[in-house]
Amino acid sequence: MLNNMEEMIKTIELASDQILSEIDGPVECLLMLGTGLGSIADKIELEFRFPYEEIRGFPVSTAPTHEGNLLIGKIGTKRVAIMQGRFHLYEGWTPSQIAAPIRVIKKLGATRFLVTNAAGGLREEFNPGDVMIIQDHINMTGSNPLIGPHDDRLGLRFPDMSDPYDKNLQDLVRKLFTKYDIKISEGIYIGITGPSLETSAERRFLAQCGGDAVGMSTVMEVIAAKQAGFQIIGLSAITNKADGGPDQRPDTIEDVLINATTAGQKILKILPELIEDWCK
Repeated sequence: MLNNMEEMIKTIELASDQILSEIDGPVECLLMLGTGLGSIADKIELEFRFPYEEIRGFPVSTAPTHEGNLLIGKIGTKRVAIMQGRFHLYEGWTPSQIAAPIRVIKKLGATRFLVTNAAGGLREEFNPGDVMIIQDHINMTGSNPLIGPHDDRLGLRFPDMSDPYDKNLQDLVRKLFTKYDIKISEGIYIGITGPSLETSAERRFLAQCGGDAVGMSTVMEVIAAKQAGFQIIGLSAITNKADGGPDQRPDTIEDVLINATTAGQKILKILPELIEDWCK
């Protein structure tokens, strides 16, 4: 088991050294793009593109619309890393494999993490195309990327998760959406494994558990990012109504992608100012 931890640390170091040797300097912020939100990458003044399969030890995304590139460049005056695609438990990746890119990009100098995802709206008042600020999350995957041997180089063994999403950043995001007269919702994100979507009974149960939106990503990365000391903001693109009511309709991936794109355009509107204000 100790050898496995040493191998993981070595892989993280090799990957970060590989990237740093080419990009000539640190990045300030990491943006992770969820399903259907790849257009956010259009805002970057691209300097470098690293396909995941060319980065040592990186998983390779198999999810729809996840292009599988690490982009390095500028949004405004700030240098950022954009993960154009992420990894999921349902693809067969382990929690530690899902967390590995977070740990690699931390070593590139990033201290801020904007995570986006596609999620079903558990609240009746949510509509497809809405954007929800993630105030907190509930991990219902039954897993955690910190399980197993520990190394202090990764961060605390028992990181506090009582407040993973920065409240000051939530205030900043709220003000920017208000500035552009864009409706914004707020709530609790529940992470599940997927890949099957939830039954109507499960959706009603998740809402009773305190959830406002449900998806198949985010919690593994946020746990690892919190351990690593990132400042975190999360935004969910509400892609389908998932309240489990009597008029619940079947969901299609086509509708999910269309609605994610609608929400993504709203996020794009505030992104340059968010990055500039956040990375002062």
